[in-house]
Amino acid sequence: MKAIVLAGGKGTRLRPLSCNRNKIMAPLLNRPLLEHLLDYLKKHNVNDVIFTLGYLPEQIQSYFGDGSKVGVKISYLVEGSPLGSAGAIKNAERFLDDSFIVVNGDIFTDIDLTAMANLHRQNKAITSIALTPVDDPTPYGVVETDAENKVKRFLEKPSWDEVTTNMINAGIYIMDTSILSYIPSDTFFTFERDVFPSLLEEGQALYGYPSEAYWTDIGTPEKYLKLHHDVLSRYLADKSPEFEGESSIHPSARIEGPVIVGEGCFIGKDSVIRGPAALGSGCRIEEAAVIEGSVLWQNCKVGKEAKLRNCVIASNCYIEENCEILDNCVLGDNVTIGKGNMLSQGIRIWPDKSIEPDAISF
Repeated sequence: MKAIVLAGGKGTRLRPLSCNRNKIMAPLLNRPLLEHLLDYLKKHNVNDVIFTLGYLPEQIQSYFGDGSKVGVKISYLVEGSPLGSAGAIKNAERFLDDSFIVVNGDIFTDIDLTAMANLHRQNKAITSIALTPVDDPTPYGVVETDAENKVKRFLEKPSWDEVTTNMINAGIYIMDTSILSYIPSDTFFTFERDVFPSLLEEGQALYGYPSEAYWTDIGTPEKYLKLHHDVLSRYLADKSPEFEGESSIHPSARIEGPVIVGEGCFIGKDSVIRGPAALGSGCRIEEAAVIEGSVLWQNCKVGKEAKLRNCVIASNCYIEENCEILDNCVLGDNVTIGKGNMLSQGIRIWPDKSIEPDAISF
C-alpha cells in the first residue's frame, strides 16, 4: 500500500516551538519527528509515501528530497489553501490506484499497521480507523463501535456528559479508493464531519481497529516533552547515555539516566545532566549547571549554575548564569534569558526575545 501523510497544519498549539518550523520537523532524539514516522511506515513495508503540505513545505522538501536517503519514495502535494483531511486525500487521487493508508503527521505510535491492514481486508471495509484509549477524550473525535468493531457513531470533541467511550480516532486510516467518490475536488472537506457520517448513513462497511499500543499526538509542548521522556526511557532502557559524535565532557560532569547528547557538545566542570533528557548538537553546558528532564535543540548555551528542569529549549538560546527554567516552560528559537531570572509555571517565550538580567521571576 501507499501511504499519505497529512502534514499541512500550522501547529499553533505547539507554539512557540512551531513558530519557525513545521511542527513535524521538530526533533525527537535529535531527528525530525517525521523521520520517525517514516521508520514506522517502513517497518510495516510501506515504502511509497505522499506528503500533503501547507505550512512551511520547503523545510520538509529540502530535508527529505525524493526520500532516497531515508529509504522510501516520496511525492509532494503542496496546498495553496487548506483542504482539510479529506480534501487533501482527494487532491492526491491521481496517485491512488489501490487501497491506501492515511496517517496524521503529528502522531507517534506502535499501533500494528500490518494487523490492521489484514483485518481491513477480512472485513472488506471501505475504511478502517485506528482507535486508541485516552484518559480525556473531550479534545478528540470519539468513535463508538459495536461488538464486531463496526462503527456506529462519531462524536467530535464531546463534552463529558456526552462521552460514552474513551476510544478516539487515532489518526490512522486504511481506505478503499471508492471513498474518493464521496469527496468533492478543490473543496475544504474533512473525514470526521463530512465523509464518515455519509458512510454511516449509507450503511457502508466502516470499522474500528482498537489498540492498546503506545500512541500520542504531538499537539502541545507538554505532550512533546512527555513523548521525549517516554521514548528515551524505552529506547535507552539500560539508562546509559548515548553520544551521537565527539563531544567534550569534563571528568567531573555527571550524566545520569537515559540521555542523548548530540555531536559537538561541551559539558563543563561539575555540571549534571539527568535523564530523560536530550541535548542537540553544539550545546554548551557551563560549570555546575544542572539539566534535568529537559529537551534542548541545537546550539544552546546554559550558563554557570543555571538550572533547567522539565522544560523545552529551542535552537540558539542562551540561558545566562544562575537562571532557573522550570516545569513546562518553553523557549522559542534565539531567546536570551538574562542572569538570575527564574521562569516556571509553564511560561512560554516567543522566538528572538531577550529578557534582561533579573527582569522576571515567575
